[in-house]
Amino acid sequence: MKKNIRNVTMLGITACMLSCTSGQKPSTELTLHDANGNEMKVPTRKALPVTADRARYPGFKQETLVLKAGTIRREGAKPLSCDILLERDVPVKLRDGVTIYTDVFRPVGSEKCPALLAWSPYGKEVGGQMLDDVPMRSGVPLDATSGLEKFEGPDPAYWVEHGYAVVNPDKRGAYMSEGDILYWGHEDALDGCDVIEWIAAQDWCNGKVGMSGNSWLTVSQWFIAAEQPKHLAAIAPWEGFCDHYRESGTRGGIPTPEFPEMIAETFASANGRLEDQPRMIVEKPLMCDYWQDKAARVDSIKIPAYVVASYTNPVHTHGSFAGYRRMASAEKWLRVHNTNEWFDYYTPENVEDLRRFFDHYLKDIDNGWEQTPRVRLSVLNPGGKDIVNRAENEFPLARTRYTKLYLSADSTLQTVLPSQTATNTYHSDSAESQVTYRFRMDNPTEITGYMKLHLWVSAPDNDDMDLAVKVEKLSKDGQPLTDPVGNRIAATGYQRVSLRQLDEAKSTDAEPYHTFTTEQKLKQGEIVPVEIEIWPMGLLFDKGEILQLTVGAYKPEKAVIPFGSAKITIPKEGYTYVPGEPVEMLTIGGNETECADKAEVVDSPATHNVGRHCIYTGGEYDSYLYVPEIPEQL
Repeated sequence: MKKNIRNVTMLGITACMLSCTSGQKPSTELTLHDANGNEMKVPTRKALPVTADRARYPGFKQETLVLKAGTIRREGAKPLSCDILLERDVPVKLRDGVTIYTDVFRPVGSEKCPALLAWSPYGKEVGGQMLDDVPMRSGVPLDATSGLEKFEGPDPAYWVEHGYAVVNPDKRGAYMSEGDILYWGHEDALDGCDVIEWIAAQDWCNGKVGMSGNSWLTVSQWFIAAEQPKHLAAIAPWEGFCDHYRESGTRGGIPTPEFPEMIAETFASANGRLEDQPRMIVEKPLMCDYWQDKAARVDSIKIPAYVVASYTNPVHTHGSFAGYRRMASAEKWLRVHNTNEWFDYYTPENVEDLRRFFDHYLKDIDNGWEQTPRVRLSVLNPGGKDIVNRAENEFPLARTRYTKLYLSADSTLQTVLPSQTATNTYHSDSAESQVTYRFRMDNPTEITGYMKLHLWVSAPDNDDMDLAVKVEKLSKDGQPLTDPVGNRIAATGYQRVSLRQLDEAKSTDAEPYHTFTTEQKLKQGEIVPVEIEIWPMGLLFDKGEILQLTVGAYKPEKAVIPFGSAKITIPKEGYTYVPGEPVEMLTIGGNETECADKAEVVDSPATHNVGRHCIYTGGEYDSYLYVPEIPEQL
């Protein structure tokens, strides 16, 4: 079977990319330009070959098929509910002459329709990352979708049934597409704009294009929409960061390449290399032109948007809220859910809700969408019942009342600054490298919005500190509480103390904004204040339940999702098939450890933690947690 996979793939390489296999050694450096024309030299790394088991590439084949209603893509997937016209591996030429390939799923017939673009390098449907790799598919049943969708993207079967086209490209460099695989930024966004304008010019398109999808597909929306392509009519960013440095790669100034490295190892390319962003995280730990280019200019987005966020995503939470808040769109909606990104995206009622949004803006249907509450909020209640879809007018909530809870030497949080100065100390290299502070609620309380920790610290044995903080809810008897699937819920913050310099113009009382341009190393015996940003959270407390603040040494954790491990079986020809009919099948995948080049793997750098960390409270050291309390709606 492996031989068959390789033969199919090599046919594609020979057929469409022979001109690129000239024997020239590929460049190991990439030249990028930001929106201001600044030139940036960026290292690259090898991507997986498309023949790799982990890449799960189903092969290159330019053909047009009608996928018949009732057929399936794979065993257990949802049967197609209507006929679908599929154009496979359609070439699209970008502005610089590079050709990429896309699959187009659309209704059969001559009626013009709008299109949804799903922009990522994950494969056009089967690829290096799939829900099948995730434990229990993250709660998404196999039969919830048809299997035609790319990872984290809209299901073509559903959308074609309702009169939409779905366009799934292999973006620049991915699989058989020419060029090097880019992360986000100005040039990648221009590629997306090129494809949007290509879609709008097709004779089957009504001239309106939307974008949909989660995670990478959301991050792409922030960047592409900021370029204001003429025919992009609406977007639906469903959880995703908008500033790679501050929200993913170097949060709080601490280089954290673990998650980007895991993702980078899954990408495949027949022709090019991969922008080595994990290496940039380690080699460029301060803000620079490169990282500025990886922050989407979301304040330039003016088109309608349906934004989805959650409090519990360790990569996406901050950016989902920030993107919504900063957009210039007059017509924008926010929904905050209480589950997980993939489960929420494919939940049927949420898909229907999204269709109402796109029907209104891409089909001009007067369906009352504009009456939808601008904010639908969830508030989490570990150990109890969550609030879901509470209607609000804005986020953060205008009625928020901020409270300072002062850290005290007796491990409590108090509403009044303790008069006596005290010090709590832990050893950053010990197993218990943290201290906790607790506050017991006198009344039922909702805390929703942004928190920060104002902290006085020193490092007697070093010139820097990497700090990790979290705020969580405990039971009345001080025990941890979890969500229905056993996860502890916590709002988190990270900060490298030497990068504590604030941008005063952008900082607020609740939201510190750091420049990350200047190192301020600690002098021997120096005690300094640091503002630690804590990501948005919504928590309900009953009377007597406990808010716990934990302050400790940051310790890197390896990101482990076994992408590539699942074996996927699909028809060798014909794309879909009638259930029960004998069809020659192709099985791909089953290797989560394959790596393009082990020597290029980026490891986590050493933290800046050595020896003792001291936290100062009381008197002149007004260490406090800034908490957003929400009074009941009148």
